[in-house]
Amino acid sequence: MDLLISGYFMALLVGVLLGLVGSGGSILTVPVLVYILGFDVVTATGYSLFVVGGTALVGGLRNAYQHNVNFTIVMLFGIPSLIAAYLVRAFLIPAIPHAIFTVSTFTVTKPLLLMVIFGATMLLAALKMIRSAPITSNVEKLSGGKIIVSGIITGLLAGAIGAGGGFLIIPALVFLAALPIKKAIGTSLLIIAIQSLAGFAGDAFEQSINWGFLLPFTGVAIAGIFIGILASSKIEGEKLKNGFGYFLLLMGVYIIIKELFIK
Repeated sequence: MDLLISGYFMALLVGVLLGLVGSGGSILTVPVLVYILGFDVVTATGYSLFVVGGTALVGGLRNAYQHNVNFTIVMLFGIPSLIAAYLVRAFLIPAIPHAIFTVSTFTVTKPLLLMVIFGATMLLAALKMIRSAPITSNVEKLSGGKIIVSGIITGLLAGAIGAGGGFLIIPALVFLAALPIKKAIGTSLLIIAIQSLAGFAGDAFEQSINWGFLLPFTGVAIAGIFIGILASSKIEGEKLKNGFGYFLLLMGVYIIIKELFIK
């Protein structure tokens, strides 16, 4: 019971993170589902897509009402990422064997590989957010073709590791597409919703879903996103970016150490 309460508290924090910086939900959701609530990694990455997708959809619609969404970029980035995320969850993940290869007595399994990729991605995103220069609008805008390619790459990664990809989307929107940070956050939330729910749809055909757990957990996360949106209006964007970067760094290091060295 205590672990379940802790899990729901972390679900609230997932929503707060999404509301604050338009990303980070899956960064927290997958470890919570695996390490606190005891789900296997493949199930956890699938459930994460639903939790993050549903929560991001509510936040994205809220931001759209406030005119903080660029719908052209949502279409150019979101549709290719949707297709990529769906294909990965529906075909690639089920095709990977549980035991991939063995070196001496060490076996690389599918859950281990997914979690190490997840942790490594977090570390890369953390370094980008911590080391990047302050956000400005004096950036050359991406062409439509490059936005589509970026969407495909993000969708492939999101489907593989159960991440909405916001920690990759927002740097692209801010540093490459020249969106103001508030509009980047709102646009990111709708893109996350599209690709996450598409990835989850790919899972829904492959496994039974525990809706009795998943819907209340997602509901708590949705409550959290309203707290995050309110808080974001009171905190300087640059402080949010750097603080979230250090959070990613700690989580990435923990996951890699836990998976590779602590059994």
